Amino acid sequence: MAAIVKQIDSFYCIGQAGGAREATKKWKELKPDIGLFDLRMPDGDAVSAITNILEFDSSAKILVISSFDADEEIYRVMKSGARGYMLKDSEPELIVNALKSVNAGVKHLPSHIAGKLADRITHTNLSPRETEILSLAATGKTNSAIADRLCISLSTIKFHLNNIYSKLEVSSRTAAIALAVKRGVISID
Repeated sequence: MAAIVKQIDSFYCIGQAGGAREATKKWKELKPDIGLFDLRMPDGDAVSAITNILEFDSSAKILVISSFDADEEIYRVMKSGARGYMLKDSEPELIVNALKSVNAGVKHLPSHIAGKLADRITHTNLSPRETEILSLAATGKTNSAIADRLCISLSTIKFHLNNIYSKLEVSSRTAAIALAVKRGVISID
């Protein structure tokens, strides 16, 4: 990656890090204009580093590069505050263009990555009530207990659960909870 950065006029590689913690530390020390992060790091991932960096530098410009193009990975990275996402097997000139775009303040996603992100977002449009019901289900509550807690009928709970399964494209309560947790729609405390 440093070799790619050296190809860009007026760009200089001022530091490199071997992991998420080191990247956060070096960002504080060096205050770079832009960062190029690998999604996977030995002690974490780009998401944790980006989250930490944005706590003290809200204007940080970070492009993430990865060999993974799963919609969930892309979503997590962009939600964390990254300004772009590229695949490692992209042509070097495409990575250079992405770095220039991100440095100029423009978010950068190749069209196929943007499409995966759009698919991810549109498949998780749970209503607030559906999210509430799924959150309660994730605590182990039965349909009857959820109905009592929310003061609605058992048939309404079943109706909402069927909508949730349909929207998440799963066939069971367990699968719905697992996918919703993975996508960050609900959390299990």
